Amino acid sequence: MTTTLSSATLDALDPRIAVPQYDRATVSVGVVHLGVGGFHRAHQAVVMDDLLASGQSEWGICGVGLLDGDVRMRDALRTQDTLYTHVTRAADGRTDVRVIGSIVEYLFAPEERELVLRRLTDPATRVVSLTVTEGGYLQSHATGRFDPEAAAVVADLASPEVPSGAFGYIVEALRLRRDRGIRPFTVMSCDNIRANGDVARSAALGYASLRSPDLAEWIADNVSFPNSMVDRITPATSTEVHEVLRSEYGLDDAWPVASEDYFQWVLEDDFCNARPPYEDARVEVVRDVVPFELMKLRMLNASHQILAYLGSVAGYRLVHEAAADEALRHVLRHFWLNEAIPTLTPIPGVNFVDYAESLLSRYANPHVRDTLERLATDASNRIPVFVLPIVADCLTGGLPPTVGALTVATWEKYVRGIDDNGDELIQHDNRADALRKRAVAGSTGVHGFLGDPAVFGDLGNDATFVAQYEQCRTVLESNTVTNAVRVVLGPVSVR
Repeated sequence: MTTTLSSATLDALDPRIAVPQYDRATVSVGVVHLGVGGFHRAHQAVVMDDLLASGQSEWGICGVGLLDGDVRMRDALRTQDTLYTHVTRAADGRTDVRVIGSIVEYLFAPEERELVLRRLTDPATRVVSLTVTEGGYLQSHATGRFDPEAAAVVADLASPEVPSGAFGYIVEALRLRRDRGIRPFTVMSCDNIRANGDVARSAALGYASLRSPDLAEWIADNVSFPNSMVDRITPATSTEVHEVLRSEYGLDDAWPVASEDYFQWVLEDDFCNARPPYEDARVEVVRDVVPFELMKLRMLNASHQILAYLGSVAGYRLVHEAAADEALRHVLRHFWLNEAIPTLTPIPGVNFVDYAESLLSRYANPHVRDTLERLATDASNRIPVFVLPIVADCLTGGLPPTVGALTVATWEKYVRGIDDNGDELIQHDNRADALRKRAVAGSTGVHGFLGDPAVFGDLGNDATFVAQYEQCRTVLESNTVTNAVRVVLGPVSVR
């Protein structure tokens, strides 16, 4: 027998399940979050749950789904009073199960636009946070700047007072607050993007300037966009998570979320309105996030991309299985020591080599069961954000971006759709078909796989990188990934 999660059933749950000890009926909304997915629910919403438990009742979350596909999240949360279960799994097998109550309202923007704008313009809303993925910031990968021709920009400019995209909503809500004399909210990006606050600011100002230069100037003068670094590996919720909750805890949750037990959030203290006391809930509030952010993006996110393509083509499907392969561990260590770490800014008290070894341990956690398919999703947005900037810095600094070249060459093999065992590789990338055509054509430089400027910029014209990439590509044509590693990087040391 199982119990369906709801406010009415909290007292009946297995005593091993931690439940909110505060009165949710007294909680008011202070934060609106755009893009409620697993990562937000395993990270920012957990922090806010801790703060609500400490008596900070004015900082409940209103979650907003912007996409048609978010209807599933809406239905899951609304059927259980916006409660959900968070499961953390340590490498030693220890499991903690907790019901999170910080999301006190959920709005589905495609059907509730006016309610979303009403919540965004409520004076009680003082922070608007985002997890809308790397592709949601209206950037051109070729230039790194705001793209006025982005589909979301064009759509929202056609009817700016009836927005649909994240920044369409943000700018329209800020316009209404300005016109009504309401203090603006802080826009807080929590996405895995370098200088994510600066990028969010660029998107908001770029879009606002197309609507009204005066509005853009007002936003620039009055709205804060703090940078942040967030770190907690959160795989897509598997059927196994549902089954464990049902069989071991007697709990039926429409959409739980599972993550590793590791947690880090570093946040720039730059807010134009009141903010929650984040530092009371394990958040590092600092003056400068950039060094922490760069460390995480270039060591964790970039290595995730490396493992995604090399591991998938090698025939692995789960992260912990790929992380146990000594050849792939060798690739990651070489990358960290010779390509990523040399491009980082030193951080007092942080040892980058120790952090690298901790990442290997986290990846090898068999209880998280993260998938390489998740890491490989949206590659044409993630590779340019996480891997190619390191390649560029290595080239500028005279360092050979060997693993960067190997990763791009393996990605080319990946988009052809068959791994080293002859099994199909599933593609989740809106540029997959175009990239596959380039890969199959087999041409070199800008005439081949590297020729899409929206993904690679001018990299296909860099003779040094093209030569290294072509060498890796040639090796991969006649070798499995693990053998190619030995050819490109030399003998694999086992440790």
